[in-house]
Amino acid sequence: MVSTSLTAALVAWCAFTAAAPAPVASLAERQLVGALLGGNAYAPVQTTCPSSSLVRPASGLNPSESSYVTTRKAVADKSLAAWLKTQGSFDTSCPLPNVGFLSSGGGYRALLETAGVVQALDRRDSNSSVNGLYQAFTYEAGLSGGAWFLGSLAGNNWPTVSHLQKTLWEQAFQNSVLVPANLLSVTGLTEYAAVSTELVAKEDAGYNVTIVDPWGRLLSYQLLQGADGGVATRLSSLTTLSNFTSHNVPYPIITTTNVNGSQGQCVPPFSAIIYEFHPYEYGSWDTGVSAFAQTKYMGTKLTNGSPTKPGVCTAQYDNLGYVFGTSSDVFFAACAAVEPKNPSSTAALANVLEGLVNVTHPPDFQDLFGVYVNPFYKYPRSTQVQDKSVLTMVDGGATDQNNPIWPFIQPARSVDVLVINDNSADTTTNYPNGTEIRQTYLNAQAAGLTKMPYIPPNTTFVSEGLNKRATFFGCNETGTVFMVWLPNVGYTYNSGQSTSKVEYTIPETRAMIANGNAIATQNGTEGWSFCLACAVQHKQGSALPKGCNACFEKYCYYRNGTSG
Repeated sequence: MVSTSLTAALVAWCAFTAAAPAPVASLAERQLVGALLGGNAYAPVQTTCPSSSLVRPASGLNPSESSYVTTRKAVADKSLAAWLKTQGSFDTSCPLPNVGFLSSGGGYRALLETAGVVQALDRRDSNSSVNGLYQAFTYEAGLSGGAWFLGSLAGNNWPTVSHLQKTLWEQAFQNSVLVPANLLSVTGLTEYAAVSTELVAKEDAGYNVTIVDPWGRLLSYQLLQGADGGVATRLSSLTTLSNFTSHNVPYPIITTTNVNGSQGQCVPPFSAIIYEFHPYEYGSWDTGVSAFAQTKYMGTKLTNGSPTKPGVCTAQYDNLGYVFGTSSDVFFAACAAVEPKNPSSTAALANVLEGLVNVTHPPDFQDLFGVYVNPFYKYPRSTQVQDKSVLTMVDGGATDQNNPIWPFIQPARSVDVLVINDNSADTTTNYPNGTEIRQTYLNAQAAGLTKMPYIPPNTTFVSEGLNKRATFFGCNETGTVFMVWLPNVGYTYNSGQSTSKVEYTIPETRAMIANGNAIATQNGTEGWSFCLACAVQHKQGSALPKGCNACFEKYCYYRNGTSG
């Protein structure tokens, strides 16, 4: 089953009317194209393997992540203590909480609203009452459109939202190459030709090209700095950026969803495996995988955790655009090989993308998915995937879990508070109504994960107006993560834009980001920043300032059915 919001988006995405696919060029012709356009940094390459193991069991955190977060928390604690002192008489002498920030899927709507929220929280970029809290986050996760934002932020070394908006987004979104007419125009041919040769190089290197390859590359031209669309920016290369090496930024995580594409499955079930991608590793905590592999050597053929060809590994597969392209892959719902239906039309982006893919091979069912060489092949612990040569993945919100909460309710990862910006399109007007976060609660219950607080049905969200303001979950529960849910609300602008909208004028971009500012500040609600500080410090209980009880009465949802 596809979520209501995703189904609505797919109506627009999957019309599949385009020019007939180009015939597969000969190897000589493809090599000539590559020579004319120059070499590229997109294709995976062979390299030597490290002596350390490339796969580990999901029995705890990766040591590199653990080390980063430990050092990051020391930096974040200083910022959190400083921010709390501006909000009231909070006790900062006790251990401070681990705080994470999550941004949901929702295409450019999600990217722009998240950008506005982060801008308001960023002391470098805002004078709002909540500025400085972003510097206190130890983790940041994104899914689909939220992953676009996180990818753009991290891939450009974590500049301010204002910088990205002025130097990249405003022009890129106004003249989006995701609009077929723009891509196929004279001005878009440079990107079209570059992506074509990049795909040819990847296929010639022996790796499957799918619709996610051109999708991720064209997204990168919108989101990553540089005339080449950040082609050399890889997930693992984030560890070399100055803001990462100095631990100035949260640890980034992008999530995707498993689909058994090799067995003909198109749409993942609600219980599908959730994969997470980090700068250091990728994999899943879920039963049936329960293992992680090194991101830098993504694409390497492994057998029981060791290189199938001793000493030979793959590098450069972990293109950042390919990863956030996978997290936003909605094309899976076409449920068949992408075939042209109207050769005279180029209106559907999906067929333009498949036309690019067809330069490398004829249409194939597997073209619909993000495809990864399975690092858990014949790995005994990974019982559900150990017999598969490749893993096929799709949009991280395909199972109605459109907020990337799953990584943070695992026993091994210690997070106390999550700030969740939900930009899902659960309603016909493209606003959230609690459906997505509720589904994560149900899945957590089914999986025996106890750190997810109780989330009521979406009918309760609507009847009590929770979908129109911030809500705190976990207020009267022990052992759970405390969650601050910030739904998209059109405070200053109609921010319920369609998920399939891929072109925004400069005024629209500015208005959407400004509305995100309003979400972060609850549209200037008196006392909100103090109440947010109370939420962050909730676990300190009696040490909280006197006014916090009134905040909890106003914003908490309690399992007994009452809320503020």
